[in-house]
Formats: sequence, structure tokens, C-alpha cells
Amino acid sequence: MGNASVVTKFILLGIPHTEDLETTLFVLFLGCYVFTLMGNLLILLAIVSSTRLHIPMYFFLCQLSVCDIFFPSVSSPKMLFYLSGNSRAISYAGCVSQLFFYHFLGCTECFLYTVMAYDRFVAICYPLRYTVIMSHRVCAILAVGTSFFGCIQATFLTTLTFQLPYCGPNEVDYFFCDIPVLLKLACADTSALEMVGFVSVGLMPLSCFLLILTSYSRIVCSILQIRSTEGRRRAFSTCSAHLTAILLSFMPVVLIYLQPTPNPWLNATVQVLNNLVTPMLNPLIYSLRNKEVKYSLRKVLQQVAFLPEQ
Repeated sequence: MGNASVVTKFILLGIPHTEDLETTLFVLFLGCYVFTLMGNLLILLAIVSSTRLHIPMYFFLCQLSVCDIFFPSVSSPKMLFYLSGNSRAISYAGCVSQLFFYHFLGCTECFLYTVMAYDRFVAICYPLRYTVIMSHRVCAILAVGTSFFGCIQATFLTTLTFQLPYCGPNEVDYFFCDIPVLLKLACADTSALEMVGFVSVGLMPLSCFLLILTSYSRIVCSILQIRSTEGRRRAFSTCSAHLTAILLSFMPVVLIYLQPTPNPWLNATVQVLNNLVTPMLNPLIYSLRNKEVKYSLRKVLQQVAFLPEQ
């Protein structure tokens, strides 16, 4: 992909309008990054160590935690590196890797949220057939499928972006390599590719969102038929964490890729929230709203800190 280009490296200019704030941003982003890694690792440990949580719902939550560990790791280490006073240069291959893995993990999470909505739909609407429908084989196929289709989508978008020649400006007015900012540096007409990319990036989240909406429409109908108030409360509680995570995940996509007039500062702010804050909040969302996860998490923390059982 890079044969037609004379650019061998790009310069990441960082977040617009944040000059002289490098030290403050470094401390803030490092704290968020470390908290994200620790929170998701604890969720993984809590689920893996508790046999009570070895069911499809928590299997997919494990996969989400793995994605949330790697997703901020695509751009955060390099951003922290140059915020600490080091070089802002990134190689051509490094830029390709950043764009590919960003969209691979982002698309995988999008598909994963759809699968998790389907899992909740089966659990609430067909509780007696849940273990048959969501068998180990089906869960494995769905888990592999989310990564496979995420890889297909990311490969298409990366190829689309880097088939263009980059022969002049190499300053990326952003804190990592992404499609909108790279297309501005291309030495060719990008209007057709922008339209194809717009349709591709917009169609995938829209399709996932419609499938999620369909699942939750059926779920709400089933919950409203439950006579017990406690039963309705538990059912809504189970789904509320997932809905919160979906909103936090889909809103940045709409704001960044589907806005008619791009705003660099707004895009960078939303991307920071998407790259660091959302993966950091997901462990809190799923643990605070789930008694079983909180119980297993407490046991893990007690074992790590050698605290007495309560």
C-alpha cells in the first residue's frame, strides 16, 4: 500500500488548541490509561475465577474487557510518549497499524454489543431454551465472528485510505492516525473515497444499532408482561448496564464520522473520551450494576490484598 507514497513518516501534532498543556494532559491521560487497564483486568480476573460467572453473558463481557484493554493501547502509548517531550514522528507502517487496529477493535466492539443484545434477548424472551440456544459452540462462533467481521471492515477502510499517494505534507493535525485527517494529506482527489468511507463507516454502526434496537424492543415487550415488580426490576437492571455502554460507544461514532462539517477540536475531544474514558467506565458500569460481578470482584480484591473475608 505504501509503494506509491514518498512519505515515510508522519508527524502527529496532537490535540488542537492544547499548547503548553502537555504535562497536565500527560498526567491526566496516564491516569485514565492505567485505570482502564487495571479495571478491565480486574473484571477479567473476577469472571475467570468465579465458576458462577461462566455463562454466555459474562463470556461476552470478557471479550469486551479484552477489547477495552487493547483499544486505548492503539493510540495512548504514542500520545503519552510525545506528551512527555519525545518525538511526535510515527512511521508510515506505524500509521497504517494505528488506523487498522483502531477500526478493527472499534468494529469488533460494535458487533460485540450487537451479540450481547441478542444474548439478553434470548435470556429474557426464551429463558427455558437459553442454554440450548446459547450453547458453547454458538458462543464461540459469535465471538470469532465479531473479530472476523471487524477485521474485514478494518482491512477495507485501511486499504481504502492507504491506496492514496502521500507525497507532500506529512503533519497529521490529530493525536493519532485516522481516516478524516489522513485524507486531507493525500495527493489525489479523495471525494469518491470519502463518500465510500462515509457509507461504510456509517452503514456498519447503523446496522448494528438497528439490530440492537430490535432486540431491546422485544425485550421491553417481554419485561412488561412480567407480573412481578421484582422480576421487572431485575430484568431492567440486567439490561441497563448494556444500554449505557451502547450509548457511550455509539455516540462518538455519530459525532465524529457522520457530522456534515468536521470540527477538529470537537473530534479530538470526543475521540479522547472514546479512546480512554469509555473503556475506563465500562468496568464500573458492569460491576456497579451487577451483584454477581461485584461479589466476585470483591473476592479477587481480597485475595490480591490479603484482606479477610467479610
